[in-house]
Amino acid sequence: MTILESIILGVVEGLSEFLPISSTGHLILASALLKIKQTDAHKVFEVTIQSGAILAVVYIYRKQLASRSDLLLKVCAAFIPTGVLGYLLYKTVKSFFQPSMVSYMLIAGGIAFLAIERHLKNRSSAGEGLQDISYGKALLIGIIQSLSMIPGVSRSGATIMGGLLVGMDRKAAAEFSFLLAIPTMLAATAFDIYKNFGIFSFGDWQNILAGFVTSFIFAVIGIKALLKFITGHTFVPFAIYRIAAGVLFLLFLP
Repeated sequence: MTILESIILGVVEGLSEFLPISSTGHLILASALLKIKQTDAHKVFEVTIQSGAILAVVYIYRKQLASRSDLLLKVCAAFIPTGVLGYLLYKTVKSFFQPSMVSYMLIAGGIAFLAIERHLKNRSSAGEGLQDISYGKALLIGIIQSLSMIPGVSRSGATIMGGLLVGMDRKAAAEFSFLLAIPTMLAATAFDIYKNFGIFSFGDWQNILAGFVTSFIFAVIGIKALLKFITGHTFVPFAIYRIAAGVLFLLFLP
């Protein structure tokens, strides 16, 4: 893999990490389009550069993170299901990192989004804010997030939809999803590097650095764009995109 390819994948990661379209899935599909093989080292690269996007969350929400200890504890509670299942099912999850699996999960997730949005049309209240979430609801969102260990499901999509289903408003559900990404992706990155440290060469670390920096820059853009979008729109456009992308990749990828 070249530095240019690393930068391209960093752009894909940064823009897609917080959109409900599966950043891991898009990295796998983008790698397939670039004809980059899914080796063990490349799978770790795809997970590790997500830390750049997570740094973008820390940067944007640094004041809230510093002043809201209760919110941090709720985020940690929500992380527990994914942390435990990720540790227990590590090898099984890695076997799912295939373009066909991503395509099927994009379609399935898109259909789920449409069903949830139809259900939410009948909800009378505006929804709870970020400050109102309970530990019980945070844990429920965390359980739903564990589904996103399957590439193509979308961590942000699962957690945002989970937040909406437990009664949060759209902005609060998105922001809690952003914050929950911090422990989730940092743990995934650290565990992946620990398990595979010996397979990296100097060139691999250069590629990771390029992808990391690029993903940070474009994640800042992606977060601000999504928050602006959801103030006046539903997630139906993302559902349609997921279904269309999944079908196209099934048709045209080998």
